[in-house]
This record gives sequence, C-alpha cells and structure tokens, in this order.
Amino acid sequence: MDLKDFWAIIQDVHDRSDGDMEAKCDRLQTQLAGLSAEEAIAFSQHFDALMDRAYDWSLWGAAYLLQGGCSDDAFSDFRASLISRGQAAYETAIANPDAIDITDFDEEAWFFEGFQYAVADGVEAAAGFSPPRLQPHPNQPSGEEWQEEELEQLLPRLTALMEAADSD
Repeated sequence: MDLKDFWAIIQDVHDRSDGDMEAKCDRLQTQLAGLSAEEAIAFSQHFDALMDRAYDWSLWGAAYLLQGGCSDDAFSDFRASLISRGQAAYETAIANPDAIDITDFDEEAWFFEGFQYAVADGVEAAAGFSPPRLQPHPNQPSGEEWQEEELEQLLPRLTALMEAADSD
C-alpha cells in the first residue's frame, strides 16, 4: 500500500460518513480489517508518519485556538481527526494552519478521540497484532514554540473566525 492508496481509503470513509465521526471510525475499522496483513501494516505506518508530520507548533497553535486550549492528548486527537478529513484538508493545514477550513466547525468532530483507535483496531484485526512504529514519536513538535499571546499574530484568520464565532 502506497500513500495514494492510504488517502483513497481515508477519502472513501470520509465521503461515506457524512461527517459523522462514529460512522467514519466504524467504516474505517471495517475496511482495514478486510486488508491483507501487509497492507494493514503499511496503512498503520503511513498513519504514524502523517501524525508525526503534523506534530508541529504552528498546527498546535491552530488547535489551541479552535478548542480554547489544547493538551498533548487533545492535539493527538486533533491530528488524527485532521487526517480523517482527507488529503486536501491535511495538506492545507500542514502548509498553512491559518488556512484550515472550519466551515461548520464542530469541536467534538475536530478533537474526536476514536479515530486513532479505529486505525489501531482495524490494523490489529487484519494483521493479527499491533505493529510497532517504524520511528519513535518525536520528542518535540517541529517548528517554533509560541506563547499564547502570539497566536493572534501567528494565526490572524483563525483568530478572527473564532472571535466572530464567540460573539454570535
């Protein structure tokens, strides 16, 4: 399974779930369980690599703004939920966290805890075990650490959108 195949599965479950994260997780777990062990392990490796790539201070700042604070665990849920939205959403957020599309923003869907478990459970069902990571999780996010008071300057569009939403 290459990265194109990975994204095809993600896009399929995203499109067929109508934005419902529970349905998305169920569909993903079912699809992964039907893969060969080799394909499922490759899927898991792609997922881990994409999670690590998104472990970035700027993206964490966006998650912090969206949730009004963001722990390490919540940021992990955010990154997994971002992947669940498909390649276009993911690549946009990686390239410019301030450009994240928050149309119809739903905090629970953006910080959904179950997507990572759906990946792990589906892969384990297909492979018969939980495959180890190829690389250890990064110790620190990439990019430059920020202070809360800097977020408005770093992410002006998201700041304005969240302020407008809070005033509604």
